[in-house]
Amino acid sequence: MDERKPGIWSRLKTKWGVGGWGIVAILLAFSLAGSTVVKITRPIMDWLLPPDAPRWLWWTLRILVIVPIYEVLLLCFGVLLGQGRFFWPKQKKLMRFLLRPFVSGSLK
Repeated sequence: MDERKPGIWSRLKTKWGVGGWGIVAILLAFSLAGSTVVKITRPIMDWLLPPDAPRWLWWTLRILVIVPIYEVLLLCFGVLLGQGRFFWPKQKKLMRFLLRPFVSGSLK
């Protein structure tokens, strides 16, 4: 009568279609990309904007500049950790979504 739901590890293995190392590599890629972006955000923003720039401009530019950098870093770390097959389709889907307003026709 002990019907346990599968743990998060098992559910991720099934959902993502990877083994134990694949989960570790994917989570590590997310961690490395996020940590790297946190480290480089301030220098990039200081280079782009003067210290007295309005906060709204700082945050707007931060989102417009840092999000694409994060996505590229995520893909790079994913490929370096052997999970390019996991990250590449998701990156393509995200780029299609983000570029849709700027590109006429369909992106394939």
